[in-house]
Amino acid sequence: MSWDQFKVEVDDAGVAQLTLTRPDTLNSLTFEVYADLVRWTDETSRNPDIKAVVLAGEGRGFCSGGNIQEIMGPLLQRDMEGVLAFTRMTCAVVANLRKMPQPVIAAIHGTAAGAGAVLALASDLRIVGEGVKFHFLFSKVGLAGADMGTAWLLPRIIGDGRAKQALLFGSPITSDQALAWGLANAVVPREDVVTEARRWATELAQGPLEAYRVTKRALHVEADMSFEAALDYETNLQAAMLRSADHREFYDSKMEDRDASWRDRLEPDH
Repeated sequence: MSWDQFKVEVDDAGVAQLTLTRPDTLNSLTFEVYADLVRWTDETSRNPDIKAVVLAGEGRGFCSGGNIQEIMGPLLQRDMEGVLAFTRMTCAVVANLRKMPQPVIAAIHGTAAGAGAVLALASDLRIVGEGVKFHFLFSKVGLAGADMGTAWLLPRIIGDGRAKQALLFGSPITSDQALAWGLANAVVPREDVVTEARRWATELAQGPLEAYRVTKRALHVEADMSFEAALDYETNLQAAMLRSADHREFYDSKMEDRDASWRDRLEPDH
């Protein structure tokens, strides 16, 4: 299926790369982009042939966030129900990214600001270009820094004090800070960001997909559990995985001194 608001390419390894294609505005987001992102993430999460996802942007930026003229202006003319419809849609993008069974890697070669920074934040892994900065600008424009799940996600990644500094002051987070704080998983030359992200995605796409799916889900659902509840959850999860086809394949491959042959389709979450 073709998409009007961005470009999607799927390679032979099952890696889907979604590239935002509004380079003249640093890939700013519009109502239509958000709507298509909701639909694409939902459809992709149910596609067993897509095994990993890379998010990228054309031109100089990754994503500069919501477009002032095309989003902020029209929203000022809406009533509360109309504004709520918009905020529900933006949160659905983040919720879908988090729920996707596929690993999602953000390739951040340039500006990541506002909602663009949140798209990176909601991804599982982030490859960041040297000299790139994250800008959580919501308070700078008179909005809550608690946008699209940011106030939940950011402290869990970089810590409470650093998150408050970033969200209250709107202070940029440099690539070096991002790496030191755990926001970036790797920092590479800007021209290598997409290549490195695709390399990571390809390696994951060739691995035990079911193990990655249940691991990603466990990391998310256990975030709201007590330690005792998490132990109970993992007791049942690992018992099931010890009886899985991929774990049996690992054991057989070791006994037969050969490489494991993992299942080549991803079973979506239900």
